[in-house]
Amino acid sequence: MLEGVTWFRNSAFRWLEQGLTVYVDPWGIDDPTPADVILITHAHYDHFVPEDIDKIRTERTKLVGPRDVANELSGDVTVVARGDSVQVGGLKIQCVPAYNVADERLDFHPDRNGWVGYVFELSGRVYYHAGDTDHLPELETVSADVAFLPCGGTFTMDPQQAAGLAKAMQPGLAVPMHFGFVSGSSKDGESFREAAAPVHVEVFRPTNAFEKP
Repeated sequence: MLEGVTWFRNSAFRWLEQGLTVYVDPWGIDDPTPADVILITHAHYDHFVPEDIDKIRTERTKLVGPRDVANELSGDVTVVARGDSVQVGGLKIQCVPAYNVADERLDFHPDRNGWVGYVFELSGRVYYHAGDTDHLPELETVSADVAFLPCGGTFTMDPQQAAGLAKAMQPGLAVPMHFGFVSGSSKDGESFREAAAPVHVEVFRPTNAFEKP
């Protein structure tokens, strides 16, 4: 289910499927394949990276992001909010909440910012990229073949918390992200795999070297 998917670093992924090249939160792009669609989950420096967007955008590239991100972009930009369902560049996209509820993280991704995760379909498969979030009750009903979940702690769920969300969601496959860079450890992916059982987990290797041991 993950053919054509590349992890660059943190939460930066690329999909090469169904004749489309789709990026989410591009950062550390070392193989700049031109983008058809770029999705940005929120405005933090490790998710919204204008320099990397410029590496992959063309005149035909369509960009999607919440209002504060969209205000900083030019070109073909679609502004989205939680609950929106849009079709951009042939890609059907649903926007879901992404925010913190843990007391120690409330100021990092506050509910009031309206930041998002994305659910989209490629090649008949539904992918969920959670952005930066905690385990929210409203996410337990997200239906996805593959769920990309942050697990590095500090700013997002840690491996055990992310595993709890994976067990509640029951995706066909779960992929840990947002660890080994900025926060967490390079070992968090394996910790998530163990904690998420019996949910099937695939741990990617990023194209960039891990920063955290």
